[in-house]
Amino acid sequence: MPSPYSRRSFLRTSALAAGAGLTAPLLPNRALASPGPADEASGYPIAPGPFEATRASLQQYRCPDWFRDAKFGIWAHWGPQSAPEMGDWYARNLYIQGNRQYEHHLRTYGHPSKFGYKDLIPTWKAENFDPDYLLALYRKAGAKFFVSMGVHHDNFDLWNSRHQPRWNAVAVGPRKNIAQLFKDAAVKQGLRFGVSQHLHASYEWMSTCFGQDASGPLAGTPYDGVDPRFADLYHPRHVPAPQPGDVSRVPESWKQQYLLRLQDLIDQLQPDLMYHDGVIRFERYGLKLVAHLYNRSAARHDGQVEAVYTSKGMEDCQVGTAVLDYERGIAEGIWPNPFQTDTCVAGWHYDRNARYRSPKECIDLLVDVVSRNGTLLLNFPLRSDGTLDSREMGIIAEITTWMAANSEGIYGSRPWKVCGEGPSVAGTVLDSSVFKLLPPIPDTSPGARRSVGARDRKDPLTARDVRFTTKEGFLYAFVQGRPPSGHALVTTLATGSPLLEGRKVAAVTLLGQGPVPAWKQTDQGLEVTLPERLPSEHGIGLKIAGVVSA
Repeated sequence: MPSPYSRRSFLRTSALAAGAGLTAPLLPNRALASPGPADEASGYPIAPGPFEATRASLQQYRCPDWFRDAKFGIWAHWGPQSAPEMGDWYARNLYIQGNRQYEHHLRTYGHPSKFGYKDLIPTWKAENFDPDYLLALYRKAGAKFFVSMGVHHDNFDLWNSRHQPRWNAVAVGPRKNIAQLFKDAAVKQGLRFGVSQHLHASYEWMSTCFGQDASGPLAGTPYDGVDPRFADLYHPRHVPAPQPGDVSRVPESWKQQYLLRLQDLIDQLQPDLMYHDGVIRFERYGLKLVAHLYNRSAARHDGQVEAVYTSKGMEDCQVGTAVLDYERGIAEGIWPNPFQTDTCVAGWHYDRNARYRSPKECIDLLVDVVSRNGTLLLNFPLRSDGTLDSREMGIIAEITTWMAANSEGIYGSRPWKVCGEGPSVAGTVLDSSVFKLLPPIPDTSPGARRSVGARDRKDPLTARDVRFTTKEGFLYAFVQGRPPSGHALVTTLATGSPLLEGRKVAAVTLLGQGPVPAWKQTDQGLEVTLPERLPSEHGIGLKIAGVVSA
């Protein structure tokens, strides 16, 4: 729903900020801060607007309708680590002797004491990058929003970064403002635009670059991360934390850099969505970041907050604040608030040897997520040059065909009383007791997250697996396979079912085609005779009248 704040309250807050005479003493060209002692004391102001950088204030946030209605977005998890086309976490793993990426790096580029990540970055040229082509393709496939990488754990910014001037996509590598070009193309296609940020973990995640080989001819020779000339990329040399996600030892200077970098990203790119790869970290800095995003959004949308910030911690999402994100996971049953599932057709960064999901697996997941009150963000990793490979193009083509026939039951839909039926259903309506008021995860808990859900399943759904959505007085039932008999059976819609509250099926239409050849409702369920030729083999969408109140 829209933000509870009116334009009047937004303007009143802005006026108070201006009247207080708040300034940005540390940096030029910064916005005035919302009044508040915490902001004044820290010297790191946020944009004026309806939200303060406190959990109490952010609990008033509500997920905007555009995100609830969109249901499907596409992500380009792409950056310098894509240059070798060897998969995820290359910037970290090239410094771990014995890792397959270390071995590839040794064979291809040389030893990491001589040729490290700083030297790999210029090899990422993005020479065939065509954002207008890609975004037109994604819009045709049914995506309603697009997400660009903003900055990964590798500490490299994909925009014209004011606070990472040497290591960004404009200064080195492609020498293009990748994120801005993506945004411009998204706007042309009428898509909402988002960015992903994974920066908080970088300080410890990159620390493998301070190591050395334990054996071999260069055993004991330090890797290039120890060179202080490159501390702006690798971070100042320090004793690594026990785990790459442990941020309990991160210095205050890094937390400040984290906030400034991401505020700059928000100010320049003005995203509708910011994906955060973790829980809200560095409490007062993290809360400022979220409030800054929302306040910037309110300034652009007549006082209404249209932005989405995602978090992987349920404690950040139980009341307002942010939208819960499941990485490669899904909510059990129908989640009380809108959520996001983010996953990939293969690995996160492009890997030429990756195993790809089938088109049916992608469509199964989309329908499953939407039936539970969620939105799917699906990553198509780009090759080093900025193009999709033939396997990805094939997946996109089949999603395009399926969405052309079935999107009516996806876009703008809401969950029904149960998410579905069949052997794959885990739970029905989630018990709201899981939303106890949990305290925020402390930075001393590396990688911790508290969410209720399951890993997204890889096994294809079958004709016994049905998922439900509702919209404008209709029930949509997605039968996720062709029944061998040619007759689909939806047992939940049996006459006398308490879920129907005495209502009966009045009509059945096959999405993308028209009225079905025949149907009947019995005490066994709704039995639908299917035509020989279906709009898609990956999921059969039925539009059912009479069982949902308008």
